Amino acid sequence: MADNLSGPLVAVLTGAGVSTGSGIPDYRGPQGVWRRDPRAERLVTYQNYMADPEVRRASWQMRRESPVWRAEPNPAHRALVDLERSGRPLRIITQNIDGLHQKAGSSPRKVLELHGTAFEVVCTSCDDRTTMDEALARVEAGEPDPSCLRCSGVLKSATVMFGQMLDQRTLSDATRIAQACHLFLAVGSSLLVEPAASLCRIAAESGARLVIVNADPTPYDQFAAEVIREPIGTALPRLVAGLMA
Repeated sequence: MADNLSGPLVAVLTGAGVSTGSGIPDYRGPQGVWRRDPRAERLVTYQNYMADPEVRRASWQMRRESPVWRAEPNPAHRALVDLERSGRPLRIITQNIDGLHQKAGSSPRKVLELHGTAFEVVCTSCDDRTTMDEALARVEAGEPDPSCLRCSGVLKSATVMFGQMLDQRTLSDATRIAQACHLFLAVGSSLLVEPAASLCRIAAESGARLVIVNADPTPYDQFAAEVIREPIGTALPRLVAGLMA
């Protein structure tokens, strides 16, 4: 991220709650993935995935059936596009892997994907990257656990699994944004997953106004200037409209 961050920068941390309006369930909410099927968490835990071919096979089937492939942006995603197009300096730091910010029209260079993307596949041995479409086509053709075509290594989604470190450059950029912004919006995140959640504290301690929009209380509510429990699909467009007024 080479461009200057001077000016009244708005930073937005988005979590799973932003995409529930697009038909993608969250993880820890009342209807969350982990509550409905606690076994699903095992499928996205790196150590289990690497050690157990059965886990990998089940993970590939889970990817095939993911609602991400059918999802469309909702009013929350579109509101952030409107804010960017208004000329206000904006950065989106997302915990989501669904690409909906970019699909809505947000500039890819202004979206930091902390937890990676579901649309690419990476080899755990040689780091070769290919598309998820290619990998899923191989699964459809009868390869239950496709391996790297370059080195035969284990393939996984280009997302950060439990037990993996975040990309340090991406995290460094996100930290810099949190330190530089004037307003930090944390939207649709339980703020239970670190180090992403600690960006709220970094922003507040650096002088930013912290606003949290989430249905349930979070560990960072104490740092917030304002906490909003209104549904995200109406709360975020309203906040954006106020910023553009």
